[in-house]
Amino acid sequence: MDIILLEDIEKVGDKHEIVSVKPGYARNFLIPKGMAMVANSINRKKLDDIKQKEAEELAARLSEFQAVANRLKGEVLKIGAKAGTSGKIFGSVTNVQIAAALKDQFDIEVDRRKVVLPEDVKELGNYAARLNLHPDVECIVNFEVVEE
Repeated sequence: MDIILLEDIEKVGDKHEIVSVKPGYARNFLIPKGMAMVANSINRKKLDDIKQKEAEELAARLSEFQAVANRLKGEVLKIGAKAGTSGKIFGSVTNVQIAAALKDQFDIEVDRRKVVLPEDVKELGNYAARLNLHPDVECIVNFEVVEE
């Protein structure tokens, strides 16, 4: 069954993408929760209008995203983790922890899915993560993993 996704869904597709899924998954889960709509001819025509409205909203929020990027420029997040004597941490630092640290330390709310780590963070040290706030705004967040 072809559907139009109304939001990003892991392992299915990105927002406004037309994908094929099993009919039961679409009818029983995605469509009732408002995450997708049937990709019939009427809804395919509406898709262009929906994309245009969201592009206008993103353009209106561009200055907000640039302000966040400027505020984070040169700042370093401190993320505490339990570590062994050799400097290896127990577990790893994830995008969830970085989003929580941004909220705690700078009072900036960022969705965890917008935080991209270039590598696995499994040792103490300095790293950089990318924030995908807007297609036109490049934001790199430096963070330091310290021992608790």
